[in-house]
Parts: sequence; C-alpha cells; structure tokens
Amino acid sequence: MIRELHEKLINHEITAVQLTEEYFARIEKQDKDIFAYLTLTKDLAMEQARKVDAKIARGEEIGMLEGIPGAIKDNLCVAGVRATACSKILDNYIAPYDATVVERLKEAGAVFLGKVNMDEFAMGSSTEKSAYGPTKNPVDLERVPGGSSGGSAAAVASGEAVWALGTDTGGSIRQPASFCGVVGFKPTYGRVSRYGAIAMASSLDQIGPITKTVEDAAIVLSVIAGEDKMDATSAQSPAKDYTRYLTGEVAGLKIGVVKGYVEKLNPDVKASFEKVVAQYKEMGAEIKEIELPNVKYSLPVYYIIMPCEVSSNLARFDGVKYGMRAEDHKDSILDFVPENRNLIETYLDSRRYGIGAEPKRRIMLGTYALSSGYYDAYYLRAQKVRTLIKQDFEKAYEAVDLILTPTTPSPAFKFDEKTNDPIQMYLEDIFTITANIVGVPAISVPGPAIEVDDKQLPQGFQLMGKWFDEENLLRAAHAYEVHPVK
Repeated sequence: MIRELHEKLINHEITAVQLTEEYFARIEKQDKDIFAYLTLTKDLAMEQARKVDAKIARGEEIGMLEGIPGAIKDNLCVAGVRATACSKILDNYIAPYDATVVERLKEAGAVFLGKVNMDEFAMGSSTEKSAYGPTKNPVDLERVPGGSSGGSAAAVASGEAVWALGTDTGGSIRQPASFCGVVGFKPTYGRVSRYGAIAMASSLDQIGPITKTVEDAAIVLSVIAGEDKMDATSAQSPAKDYTRYLTGEVAGLKIGVVKGYVEKLNPDVKASFEKVVAQYKEMGAEIKEIELPNVKYSLPVYYIIMPCEVSSNLARFDGVKYGMRAEDHKDSILDFVPENRNLIETYLDSRRYGIGAEPKRRIMLGTYALSSGYYDAYYLRAQKVRTLIKQDFEKAYEAVDLILTPTTPSPAFKFDEKTNDPIQMYLEDIFTITANIVGVPAISVPGPAIEVDDKQLPQGFQLMGKWFDEENLLRAAHAYEVHPVK
C-alpha cells in the first residue's frame, strides 16, 4: 500500500496535502464509532505534507515514506504533543522531545495524523484499560481490537492510517494485529531504539510497526531501525533496506512447529493454523517438529519479571516531578483531599487518583516479588528460567530457521468478556510472550479467517526468527502473503 501511494505522489496523481486531508476526513467520519485516536495533530500533519509537496514540485526525489500518513501510539513521545500513555496521571503531560523512532520518521518525511489509544501504560490485551475509554475492533464493533496497541491496529485496519507505531512487551503489537486482520511486527530486542517510549518493562519493551502488508512493515522498519546513542540497549546494527529481502520464496527454509503446542487449541484456531503449515509445505519450506521443553514456564516467568520492572518504572509517576498532582484536581476527586499534606500523602493521593486498577495490580505484584525475603524466590528464579527458555530457542535454531505458531489462542473476544478474570486476559499472551522473553524478532500475519456467530473474524499466525535475522523472517511472512491459503 505504501508503495502504491508513493507512486501516486511522484506521478502527481495526488498531493501529500490531499492524501492527508483524505485520511483526516476518514477519521472524522469513522472514528466516533471506533475511537482509535486520542489526539489529532492536524497542524503538524499539514506542515509535514506541504514540505513533501514542495520537494516534489522542485523535482527532488522523495523517500518511500515521505508524505505517507500514519499514527503514533500514545506512549511514544512527539515533541509538543500530549503523551498520556492513556493514564490520568499523565493527562497533562506534553512531551518536550521526540522519541528516536519519531525523529527518524520525521527525517524520512512521514506524516503524523495523531496519537492513538492503548491500554493504560501498555498493560492489557484488549484496549479496555485505557483511562479514556475503549477502542472498538473495526471488523466487529462489539469486539475488542486487542491490546495494548489496539488503537494502532484499529487505525490501520479501518483505513484511518496507512501505518502505525506500536509497542510490544508481551505481544502488544502482534495480538491486536491478529484480532484486526493486519500485520504486526516486533523486531529483535535492540534493533530499534526505545528512547522516548514511556517504559513499562525495560528488558521486554520493543517498538515496531503495524501495517496492512508485510512490505509496508519492512518499509517502516527500514526507517526506524538502527543503533542509537541515546539507548544503551540498542545494538550496533547498520541501516538497511529490508524490502530487498522480500523475494516471495521460502524454498530451502526450515520452519519449526513446536511439538504439542496446538493440541489443546480451539478447533477452529487449530484448523486455521494447520492450513498455514500446509501452505508453507506447498511453497517449498521444510516443516520440522521441534521441542521447547521450558517454554511451558513462559507465562509465569513473564508475569514475575514484567511486574517487577513495572514496579520500578512507574515509581517515577508520583505527582511531584512527573504527572498530575491530586491537589490540582480536587473537583474531580470524590474523597476529601486534606490541606497541608505530607510528601507520602501527596504520593498516595496522586497515584490513587491518577493510576488505574490494572497498573496498580502489576505494581503491587512486582513490589511484592522484589521485596526483602522474596527477591530470590521470585525474581531471581524467574530470570534463571528465562535463561533456560533462551537456551531452548538457541538449540531449536540449530535445526530450524524460523518457528511457526498461532498468534493468539482465539480470535477477538467481546467487550467485558474477560475483564473480571485477569488470568484469562493474561492467557491471551501465551504464544507471544516467549519472543519478548528471549528477545527474538516476531511477526503476526493474517491467516485463514474463523467463523464466529456468522461473522468471519481475523486469525493471525506468528513467525519467530533468529536474533537479528529480520531478513528471513520478513521474507517468509511476505511469501505467505503473496501465496495465501486458497
């Protein structure tokens, strides 16, 4: 899609301003029902579009993303624009600088339509946890779009953005992409700078694109990837054009399917996945059964390490240096806020009002696991098992190039279906969290749809690649896209 719009721009079939106006018109018409956007950046977008048109008028070459409208998840900083991470405690926060990925997209001439909705502080699998209200799935407005990057996926799926940036800590790009029928890509940990992302769990967080096609994801990745001196965890990876690896062929690739991974799945999800496996066989890939003996511990490992890092990262939001202070919102607080409070009372009142139930739950879990007498039993042991899981992947990648799984255990569920049962909500991440635990790149691609209540709902499949082997991962995903199941 990006390539087609690029051709239209350079052939003068449409201007960047016209294209941007067209997308704002769609947002105005549709988004009252979907609620993908929190903040529209019309002035910024039009300024960016006019610069691209001026460049074209001068006869200068433009890059593939120049003039192409997209959306930014609300936990990524755009200078001068509100960045709330969908939490009331950051309701009045205006980012003073650009995230590195935002800076690179600006330099590439991309157009920013606005900031999109998400689960509060990226903690959720449905975008029902946003402090500003839920986003709806464009495929079926009675169903969730997934999370936490639900606004990003919904914006792309509904045609309200050509591309969007999301963040992925345990599947927050890939799961909503699966639910909304689009492509979601999580790069290798360290491939893309995290500088300027409001941190959730620093050893797990990653920024990546949500797009309509694999080629579009490769185009965005080519812009945002690369080493960054502002992020100590970014890897020394040279800039490259990832679209060069999209050959449409998988002959010779060895793809691993995890033994016993799908036996207890929903029969429809299992059938959809088996069609994908058969298609890869038909395309010439070698399918091999592999074992990941410690992967069964991924969910408990993730839900110890992640809350511990959440507890540390969210400690800064206390109403003093970062975020709103309770006394500034007396009219909005039902409980009486006393005068002349001490520092601890300021912290407690600000966080009680400003932070939602799900972040509080994870802060408490993490603080408990890190507390004296429990650190070794929980956090340290989880990190040791994390190493065992990584070793399983290292051994598996000696035999295969890629690992194939479903993205989610079910298609999109209805609103309120899982909100009262955190365990059921956490199980939505069962196939995606392992990529974050071990740091490998992973992508969700739309597979065969599933019929539910007389509706065809999207169902994605996931490919996980070797560390820093985005090339083969994108190649295999693109090959399925151009040769889908008939």
